[in-house]
Amino acid sequence: MLMLLLWSCGSGNGGDEPQPGPTPPDGTEEATDGYVIYEANPGLFGTSQALNALRGQLDRIGRLGVNVLWLMPIYEQGEVKAVGSPYCVRDYRALKPSYGTMADLKALVGAAHAKGMMVILDWVGNHTSWDNAWITEHPDWYSKDANGDIISPPGTNWGDVADLNYDSREMRAAMLDAMTYWVTEADIDGFRCDYAEGVPADFWKSALTALRAAKGSDPLLMLAESGNASLYDAGFDMIYAWNFAYRLQSVYGGSTSVSDLYSTSSAELATATNGKTLMRHITNHDMANEASPLATYRSAEGAFSAFVANVSMGGCPMIYSSQEVAYPSPLSFFVDRTMDFTANPGYQADYEKLMGLYRGSPALQHGTVKLYSTGRAVCAYRVSATEKILVLVNTAGSAEVVNLPMERVGDKAVDMWTGASTTLLRTMELAPYEYHIWKIE
Repeated sequence: MLMLLLWSCGSGNGGDEPQPGPTPPDGTEEATDGYVIYEANPGLFGTSQALNALRGQLDRIGRLGVNVLWLMPIYEQGEVKAVGSPYCVRDYRALKPSYGTMADLKALVGAAHAKGMMVILDWVGNHTSWDNAWITEHPDWYSKDANGDIISPPGTNWGDVADLNYDSREMRAAMLDAMTYWVTEADIDGFRCDYAEGVPADFWKSALTALRAAKGSDPLLMLAESGNASLYDAGFDMIYAWNFAYRLQSVYGGSTSVSDLYSTSSAELATATNGKTLMRHITNHDMANEASPLATYRSAEGAFSAFVANVSMGGCPMIYSSQEVAYPSPLSFFVDRTMDFTANPGYQADYEKLMGLYRGSPALQHGTVKLYSTGRAVCAYRVSATEKILVLVNTAGSAEVVNLPMERVGDKAVDMWTGASTTLLRTMELAPYEYHIWKIE
């Protein structure tokens, strides 16, 4: 469990009282094998043979420290009332033709496994397209209004999809059968479950138990698209840190304080107990659909510093395909387009360097978390049994003078980014979006 301790060192005086630091966990060097997720939108890898094109990118993706490859929906899409969303599924057992064949998927999964990556599929359990065969063959598997007409998911504007009725035992069995198909036939390693709260928790609980049995001795990773911690009880391993993501955006936008970000982080991390964790991200397909991270975080430098802050504060980092090349515009996931993943190589190299540091650090992946108030800078102290890491990130687009916490002043440290040795001083000036990752000696 990651413990989050809030401690204010103040930015206006030097009279801070030293406090005991976090207690390192028992034992020796922890295995540095925490999850790093890459959300792959197949439509960004090619307008044809996308799965094969994605397979050709696995070495590059692996250099980002990734060990979980999440594929956005790869299924045959509906056409009736459709708007181009991959979350409008016509056939749960069929692949979108432009993405490739089952043989292509198996080749991708096999290649990913050979590189030490798990592969999880995006699962859409709340609704189907209007031309899914279930509509005509089993209309009772859908929710209906008072007139007996099938409806879209209530409380949404998703007119392109039809709401499934989980009161139907037959529909539940068919849904589980379809999920099991990909586990047994394609050897996938889990699912990211879209709109997980739109499906009854008792279905998830029984289905996840059955899927783990189908997977056998190999682990099955289940990620819920929800910030609701009750889904842990349904069997999910990981949920979204939605509040943290939006609060981090607000911090960079200047409308929220870093202290508020800390409070949000504390509340979310407190729910992740007994081996559960949170997925943390600065963007995803929904957010990128509205704005590029460069706009959200004010610049490419701001977006990268936000990701440094993101990986420093606990949870599982996620990278959305495109953020590592600083794609500058909104990116609709309703339209396939081929991304140039060779663009901005220096930016991508920084991502590779950062995630290499992360994957090699027990403290960053598994250590306790202690946060210090330093004005507009995020200041995170991570401690494991074998190392201590201090991360400092200026979230402002202006130079900021910050006071380091008194209990860190005088520490001998090595800047893991530059290799420079230093003695930490009380006051330092940070350039716009400047960051430091120090290993305390």
